Amino acid sequence: MKFILRWLVGAFAFLGAAYIVPGIEIESFYIALIVAFVWGVISSFIKPIVHIFALPITILTLGLFSFVINGLLFWLMSTFVKGFVVEGFWAAVLGAVVVSILGWIGRAVFIPKDDK
Repeated sequence: MKFILRWLVGAFAFLGAAYIVPGIEIESFYIALIVAFVWGVISSFIKPIVHIFALPITILTLGLFSFVINGLLFWLMSTFVKGFVVEGFWAAVLGAVVVSILGWIGRAVFIPKDDK
């Protein structure tokens, strides 16, 4: 059940980013669900590998290069999912930040915590 809630929160976060950030477009809620799933896969498998290879420059920039990595992966994802358009690097970086913030808020509000 938590997986489905996280997936829905992610889809709504992407819809929110498309509404807030100029240069990001999502055709429908169905496409938002696909984008949220693909983002989850990218965040689970590809992003950790990229962060390891970029660790020296991330340390030199005091972690700010992580925004660039997230933006590039966000922008790359738009090439795989038809119906999801990102019109530039800065839209991708801002979109990744907005999706992170909206996802964090959505998970804090809608996903129950395990009290163990």
